[in-house]
Amino acid sequence: MSGAAFLDWAIAITLVVLSIAFVLTAIRVVIGPELGDRVLALDMLVSVGIGFIAVIAIKTGFSLYLDIAIALGLVGFLSTVAFARYILHRGRPADAGSKRVASDG
Repeated sequence: MSGAAFLDWAIAITLVVLSIAFVLTAIRVVIGPELGDRVLALDMLVSVGIGFIAVIAIKTGFSLYLDIAIALGLVGFLSTVAFARYILHRGRPADAGSKRVASDG
């Protein structure tokens, strides 16, 4: 088996595995059951998307796709942090963090 044929097979198998991961993760986004599960699944979707972009970059030979994957990773990380902060502060009233209990001493 030549190197090019091996690469074609590896790319095909990788795309199938990433497609399965994408479908299973999309199902997790839909069924939840909690907000944290959905946020984690959305982060996984970003990771799978980065995987797709990387495989397409290898297949086509364009290195510009890798820059797009890096930008998507940054946006995905920032959105995960934003969702985590939202989940952290979701149960509190708007000004609960600013009120402090006075102590005797």
